[in-house]
Amino acid sequence: MKKILVTGGAGFIGSHLCERLLNEGNEVICLDNYFTGSKKNIANLLKNPYFEIVRHDITMPYFIEVDEIYNLACPASPIHYQFNPIKTIKTSVMGAINMLGLAKRIKAKILQASTSEVYGDPLVHPQTEDYWGNCNPIGSRSCYDEGKRCAESLFMNYHHKNDVQIKIARIFNTYGPNMRPDDGRVVSNFIVQAIKDEDITIYGDGKQTRSFQYIDDLVEGLIRLMNSESSFIGPVNIGNPNEFTMIELAESIINITGSKSKITYHTLPEDDPMQRRPDISLAKKVLNKWEPKVQLNEGLKNTIEYFKEITI
Repeated sequence: MKKILVTGGAGFIGSHLCERLLNEGNEVICLDNYFTGSKKNIANLLKNPYFEIVRHDITMPYFIEVDEIYNLACPASPIHYQFNPIKTIKTSVMGAINMLGLAKRIKAKILQASTSEVYGDPLVHPQTEDYWGNCNPIGSRSCYDEGKRCAESLFMNYHHKNDVQIKIARIFNTYGPNMRPDDGRVVSNFIVQAIKDEDITIYGDGKQTRSFQYIDDLVEGLIRLMNSESSFIGPVNIGNPNEFTMIELAESIINITGSKSKITYHTLPEDDPMQRRPDISLAKKVLNKWEPKVQLNEGLKNTIEYFKEITI
């Protein structure tokens, strides 16, 4: 049994990770300030005697003795991270400093949940880990993009200068149960609109592409990364390389839900990437042949059932 701290543990990804870690026989401490996380996401875990929840904001120091730290805390959808951009940057940067300081003191292994957003609007396709990205450092999305890029730098420097054992995951678009209906991201938006037979809003011409990863595949990848060879620190892309246009995604959701929704088109937001697809060659090599198993239609069906339960 390992003692594991998960920051952002009541969030979409964190709640699934906490459940998986508990099922594997670990003791889990879930840290969350509930800005985007929810107690509902972890309510099913409260009866487990090896699960503990702590309301805490990682922009403030936190002291505990653990074996491993998964640093997931940060709002990840534009509607939430742009609500308070200064706080978003603080969460990524000061949060990383606080968690790295903790890991240094107690000699814990620590994983940073970074993001494909570090690639910005990429000029290289698909994106490999050695691509430096094409980001606007002063745009409306920069509070998230640059905060995560800075966090990666902090992790690398703590590793090289202080021998902190780190892992860096670059997470690509992920969806599944426990997403918030008001999440503001494309999968949740389309599903909620389709269930309600409302117009499905596509920004731009709908030909921009994304790669969608089901939550179970991501959690498997994160755990394999944490348990990978100590010499491998990352960054490593964790995502599904199958690529879909926004129009294809909308049509799939309409078909699965049997919705009467129509597609409408609106102005593309500032700095919204035109394409995003991971090259997962490195992940396959270093994460014990990891690759996504859940394809889009299967994952969408599971997610749609979840949304029907919480929105109808």
